[in-house]
Amino acid sequence: MKTKLSVLGLDIGKKRIGIAGCDGTGLIATPIMTLERTGFTDDVEQLIDLIAKREVTLLVIGMPYAMNGELGHQGKRIEKYAQRLQKVLKLPMEYVDERLSSIEAEARLKTKRGFSPRRDKAQIDAHAAAIILQQWLNQRRTPTNNQLNQQPSNIE
Repeated sequence: MKTKLSVLGLDIGKKRIGIAGCDGTGLIATPIMTLERTGFTDDVEQLIDLIAKREVTLLVIGMPYAMNGELGHQGKRIEKYAQRLQKVLKLPMEYVDERLSSIEAEARLKTKRGFSPRRDKAQIDAHAAAIILQQWLNQRRTPTNNQLNQQPSNIE
């Protein structure tokens, strides 16, 4: 029997943290909420409540690499913040390249009637977190070339 998967995806920004979760099978990521950041302690308290309610076992953090693939100033800040979170929450974390996730989230949301990028920034952040988490879920399901080579052959 497969164990239920409970993972949160986080899109960490200066003002907000977009949060997404996945279904128990690990197929679909959906936006959950956006935390308005007021301070590290408050952020942690809100995350602890959500983690307990959802029985979360892993956090997936969006890492904003520069277009050249390097970790810039913002990426280093998020990495430091994530390390602080990990010390307090004591949950394993994985990082996912989040380049352009907010732009993709905004593009998807623009199709919704009444959506305003200026007014609905929190919605963009939660959807960006869902894109980050979905990317991680998809990577988990896609076997690597090495795994493909290790599969038993049906050819005799």
